Amino acid sequence: MKESKFQSDLKKELQGMFPGCMITKLDSGDIQGIPDLLVLYKDKWAVLENKRSIKASHQPNQDYYVDKMNDMSFASFIYPENKDEVLSRLRKKFNKK
Repeated sequence: MKESKFQSDLKKELQGMFPGCMITKLDSGDIQGIPDLLVLYKDKWAVLENKRSIKASHQPNQDYYVDKMNDMSFASFIYPENKDEVLSRLRKKFNKK
């Protein structure tokens, strides 16, 4: 699956899972390595770095920003192979059962 298709489908799934959430694409041209998506829901936020597969390479600084932002709130690499697990953790973070 292409990363762009995975990201598009993921955004739709997140909007269904968290009604009223705002999702925006972050600009890696501004901060190299910043995760792809910012998800705002009520008083919480998360960032997700999309990959087309578990084997896809990481760009410079991506691991740094995912780790740093996960310490601040919630951040994760997400790909088809771990999508259900990541979304389960995100539901808990956003207090949605």
